[in-house]
Amino acid sequence: MRVHAYLGCGFQEVIYQRALAIEFRKANISFVREPEMTISYYEEEIGTRRVDFFVEDKISVELKATSGLTELNLTQSLNYLEAFKVDLGYSLISVPQVWK
Repeated sequence: MRVHAYLGCGFQEVIYQRALAIEFRKANISFVREPEMTISYYEEEIGTRRVDFFVEDKISVELKATSGLTELNLTQSLNYLEAFKVDLGYSLISVPQVWK
């Protein structure tokens, strides 16, 4: 919430990622930014993916700079949970404002 309150809407996702990393450090929260995870099919590695943050070795955090979460965003987050073998994940969005 601090990142969004300070920056507002309209930046690319990477800007929010960098700001959130600063907030995590300030709060002494351990995290890994964009860790590579292996995707397996029947015990055989078939590729890798990156989640935006893996926090405290147990929480997957995915940021979106968009007007809302879609079914695809939810599916992506659930896939990350399964790949990391964790039970908790967050998808955070920055909603663009309409200017008149």
